[in-house]
Amino acid sequence: MVSIQDKFCFAIDRGGTFTDVFAACPNGKIRVLKLLSVDPSNYADAPTEGIRRILEQETGENLPRSSPIATNKIGWIRMGTTVATNALLERKGERIALAITKGFRDLLHIGNQARPNIFDLEIRCPDVLYEDVVEVHEKVIPRQDVSSSEALNNHWHIDTGTTGEEVLITQPLNEEQLRVDLQRVLRKGITSIAVVLMHSYM
Repeated sequence: MVSIQDKFCFAIDRGGTFTDVFAACPNGKIRVLKLLSVDPSNYADAPTEGIRRILEQETGENLPRSSPIATNKIGWIRMGTTVATNALLERKGERIALAITKGFRDLLHIGNQARPNIFDLEIRCPDVLYEDVVEVHEKVIPRQDVSSSEALNNHWHIDTGTTGEEVLITQPLNEEQLRVDLQRVLRKGITSIAVVLMHSYM
């Protein structure tokens, strides 16, 4: 049986400019490699290229860029990236829509109303990242916030959330309306969506 010590283990940091690859080789050797994160004339994907180069150099096997890399010699790959953070800071990336519980469409724009310069007469808020909003017809509330008689009187469904806490479904998800709204967003060419539903962690 082959143990993880007999395989290559990779830790990769894929940044906006450079990708750093750290490899622990089966013979105890440590390899470090730095590549441009975007270099389409030489490779399609920097992390994959880093893994390919190290495997090729250490095993002596020919691993063409056009072929998938076999994983039988790889113990694990751990990867971190700042690409998403950079996209947020630079306001680049995919067009995105926000799906949020009905009645809360302006929540992320309003924020928490923190005003560091309370007497500033010209408040400049950063633009939101999404360009469209889908209000989802649904509502879930923690049962602890409502009396049993109120729940019964309103015929709210009681369920158990993933946290083990009881929740009240005060408005069941309207799947038909949601499907219509999401198709409208898709027709606009938006294929990425952020889902922010109240108490969804439960």
